[in-house]
Amino acid sequence: MGALEPHRGDFYAYETLLPPDEQAMVLRLRTFLDERVRPVADDYWARAEFPMELIPGLAELDIVGAAYEGFGGRERAASRLFSGFVSLEMSRVDPSFGTFFGVHAGLAFASIYHCGSPEQRERWLPGMADLTSIGAFALTEPDHGSDIAGGLETRARRVGDGWVLNGKKRWIGNATFADLVVVWARDVESDEVLGFVVEQGTPGFTATKIEGKFALRSVQNADITLEDVHLDDDHRLAGAGSFKDTANVLRITRGGVAWGAVGLQMGAYETALAYVLGREQFGQPLSSFQLVQDHLATMLANTTLSLGMVVRLAQMQDAGIEADEHAAMAKASASTLMRKTVGLAREVMGGNGIVLEHGMVRYFADAEAVYSYEGTREVNQLLVGRAITGTGAFV
Repeated sequence: MGALEPHRGDFYAYETLLPPDEQAMVLRLRTFLDERVRPVADDYWARAEFPMELIPGLAELDIVGAAYEGFGGRERAASRLFSGFVSLEMSRVDPSFGTFFGVHAGLAFASIYHCGSPEQRERWLPGMADLTSIGAFALTEPDHGSDIAGGLETRARRVGDGWVLNGKKRWIGNATFADLVVVWARDVESDEVLGFVVEQGTPGFTATKIEGKFALRSVQNADITLEDVHLDDDHRLAGAGSFKDTANVLRITRGGVAWGAVGLQMGAYETALAYVLGREQFGQPLSSFQLVQDHLATMLANTTLSLGMVVRLAQMQDAGIEADEHAAMAKASASTLMRKTVGLAREVMGGNGIVLEHGMVRYFADAEAVYSYEGTREVNQLLVGRAITGTGAFV
């Protein structure tokens, strides 16, 4: 396989910061996405279905858990920069596929890795790493999103040697087909938020697909009902004793969502660029008009600014100096610029920007979901504001 060539949207060639072995891994992923995912992405998006047949091919790339020791088929863990470029590459081609991967390999995998006991890691992570077992992450509830830290209503009650869970969750990606779901629930005795692994088929657990969704349509989001779900104590994540532990997972994965926002911008920019280079208006190439070039330059600048921020965030993660506010700023800023970029990309394509045939509408619609999940812009801005001033302003 040849050398990794930066995308047109990677104007400052940030991908070349990766060491050669990680560049080779990114190139293999890029080839898989271009050859296997891109040709079917529009069709599955239109049908609001997930391409399950692609999972074995993805598994062959051996990238789930690559940033953790003992996973990814490597003697050493891959860098956070590599993990970021994985998120970017996926969302550049199909934001829905990137979201599926982020939920499984980010939220669910990271919860068990960071909050599970050694026995729990050994029990669940190998299957997740080779994608024979798919994970989901259930935190958001019908009445609680941004206020979930204090408002979480799902309850866990200690009964004998186990636990009983009752409650509802909403917007849970992968949940309709996941083999295991990490569920966060409040202990009725201690009032602390605990983590549990609920396996598909457990009595009292139901996941119902959310219909009528017009962003990230291929992602199988579900409403979950937990009705007297009995779990043995070994299904309680041993290292999850408060919402601080949940927040630690979210800090890691929020950076991944920021990378996804960059990839989505890059995909929209490159789609718009290819379109204007191949279309004529008023008897001359569309790409020759000043306003079109201005829009293209703005899109590329937005993408480059966002990419520079998440690259530095990954470096801080690798150095162990990243804090909540750093991930929050990256997610808020990258997703805000993403929204502007996809708007300009759709604009230069005119009416053709809203039909699947020309490849833009998925980015345009999917951006709205990415803009909101893993912390809205407003909440992430307040996380940064608290770090700046030392005063929380959430209520």
